[in-house]
Amino acid sequence: MDATMAEALRLTRDGRLAEATALLRGGGGGHAACTGAQPVLTATAKPLFTGMSPNALPTDAQELLGKLQPRLRAALPGNNRLVPTPSADRSAPAATAAGGDLQHLTYTGAAGSRTYALYVPTGYTGEPVPLILMLHGGTQDAKDFAAGTRMNELAEQHTFLVAYPEQTNAANSGRYWNWFRPGDQHRDTGEPAILAGITRQIISDHAVDAAQVYVAGLSAGGAMAAVMGATYPDLYAAVGVHSGLAYKSAHDVASAFMAMQNGGRPGPASELPLIVFHGDRDGTVAPVNAEMLIAARVGHGGGRGEAPLRETITTHQGKNGGRSYSRTVYSNFDGQVVAEQWTIQGAAHAWSGGSPVGSYTDQQGPDASAEMVRFFLGQRASVAVG
Repeated sequence: MDATMAEALRLTRDGRLAEATALLRGGGGGHAACTGAQPVLTATAKPLFTGMSPNALPTDAQELLGKLQPRLRAALPGNNRLVPTPSADRSAPAATAAGGDLQHLTYTGAAGSRTYALYVPTGYTGEPVPLILMLHGGTQDAKDFAAGTRMNELAEQHTFLVAYPEQTNAANSGRYWNWFRPGDQHRDTGEPAILAGITRQIISDHAVDAAQVYVAGLSAGGAMAAVMGATYPDLYAAVGVHSGLAYKSAHDVASAFMAMQNGGRPGPASELPLIVFHGDRDGTVAPVNAEMLIAARVGHGGGRGEAPLRETITTHQGKNGGRSYSRTVYSNFDGQVVAEQWTIQGAAHAWSGGSPVGSYTDQQGPDASAEMVRFFLGQRASVAVG
């Protein structure tokens, strides 16, 4: 079984998805970090499954791949520590509490319904405060993501609200946000409409500073955060993407796999300030995707149609055995920061500086949550909420 999974992983990484699928049907596992779909059938695979749609798999293969997905994920080099443990799962509720009020709510709109967790810190008194929308990665949920990122602890320190929408198994079997589907890449449709609806519902029900509403995510959640920034630039003040992909870098499952491996050509980025984190050893979403996110934003100009005036690169050595990293800052002619790129040396597909209580975290890296909060709180929107 282990040999089969290893071979399937090798074939997938080589782009030979048809062969990997055929192998897995015979008793292996599957991995699709940012889509939740099983390895897709390319043109070369069609003879194997005559009459099937290119993105379909037999039910038995889907079930088998789904059951063995965690084992194949664990087989990724350097990723063994990213798999959650039962003890970590038991600790997650305590880690998400942080002293405040964790509410479990539901939003329903024309595009659909989703549940979400909302953390209200103890310092919230009814005066307007910032709001951060946090989009989890595949196989995660609100509790897991909150525990792993420790964002609620930062909400206690700085007094802001944090919302954690949850993807459903009905929308995606692996609970991945469908960032790669055309129907979920436009304003007022699909998942962007639902996530915008959640954001507006919180703004309506709580005292939120409409100029300080932000969106961030990990992996598929990071890719969806990029979608939200592009489709609702009037709703958010800045975007954070950790180990994700650029807006419209894929248009279906097949192109999503290609983008994850080699980077996809991004669509038009918004003018929102952007902060990006990515490990240079990420074997799930290639680091080139971080470069494309930044290139799309920087190519958009400094907010007035001009290119950024200066680029500042700072390299830091990790402390106490932590990971080294480089931080590149892009500023416009007015001296305003429009983008930051953090590259963490030796890091795999994981939230940098996260807690081991949650899945997909790397304790050794710089604190991505703290740096995102620092970046976000320095940005204010100049337009009304959409």
